[in-house]
Amino acid sequence: MRQLNVWAMLGIWAGLSLGAALYAAWEGYEGRAFAATVATFSILLLVMLAFAARGVAEGLAERFGPAGGFLLGACVFVAFVSYLVGTGSFAVERAGAMAAFVFVPLGFAVSSGGAAGGSWQDFLIVAGVWVFVKFGPTHWMWPYPGGRLAYVFTVLMAVNVALACFLLVRRAKGVGYSIGWGKNWGLYVLGSFVVFGCVAIPLGVRMRFIAFDPHWGNWRGLLVGSLGILFLTAWPEELLFRGLLQNFLARASKSELAGWWTASMLFGLSHITNLGFPNWRYVILAAIAGLFYGWTWRRTGSIFASALVHAGVDVTWHFLFRTI
Repeated sequence: MRQLNVWAMLGIWAGLSLGAALYAAWEGYEGRAFAATVATFSILLLVMLAFAARGVAEGLAERFGPAGGFLLGACVFVAFVSYLVGTGSFAVERAGAMAAFVFVPLGFAVSSGGAAGGSWQDFLIVAGVWVFVKFGPTHWMWPYPGGRLAYVFTVLMAVNVALACFLLVRRAKGVGYSIGWGKNWGLYVLGSFVVFGCVAIPLGVRMRFIAFDPHWGNWRGLLVGSLGILFLTAWPEELLFRGLLQNFLARASKSELAGWWTASMLFGLSHITNLGFPNWRYVILAAIAGLFYGWTWRRTGSIFASALVHAGVDVTWHFLFRTI
């Protein structure tokens, strides 16, 4: 695999950060609160992207050991406190809740004592991160601007915590946290996307879950929407469900097949509350999608490849179909 180096990743980070800042300024945001929010977003995004560059995670783990995880945790926690102070929303309760979210998982990671990947601590951390993102008080913790960025910041913080726990403290093997390209990846990504579409579209229509309804008026936002889906939905979910959960399940069960199928079923069940509980149609389609994402991850060893399939599916759904 040809993995992007740190300079290429910094270029991507600079472009995304500048684009986000300019868009927010165009929307009319300004002042200290705006500056604090942009700075926090840039810091969290920098960590998420930098760790996907060649040699960064390995180099930091070698240099700092498990202490590097706590150092990273402290940095992102300080960024959160700076956001609270800068936006005039500081509260001890908010800072305390974020401190628990950052440092409790790190404590469990250290308590594993160097056990092989797939320890009970690993599964507990993965479950805790998912619960916090799915059901946590995100709008309360990120109140500015009006809670509109609560999901974005929560996802970025969750990825940062996972990186600190699993790439620095646990030094988990086979996660595939990288951005790059390898031999035959185009075939795997495109093939997985096309075959899943041939299965999911007729099934979704038959179950009366989706209907073909192209949103031609929204195509101007295709690029921005696609980047948002890739980095803020597909990438974090592929890290959690493939790079970590499927990886650990396969190691714990000593079966790649068991890890793949179990992670896919859990991925499906994680969507049961979407668009109304219990949404079994969503569960079925998401579980099938998980099989294709998991297959792509297994074939390439990278969450970037599975995230591309994942993002392609979500973009196609949002722009070409209507959920019934």
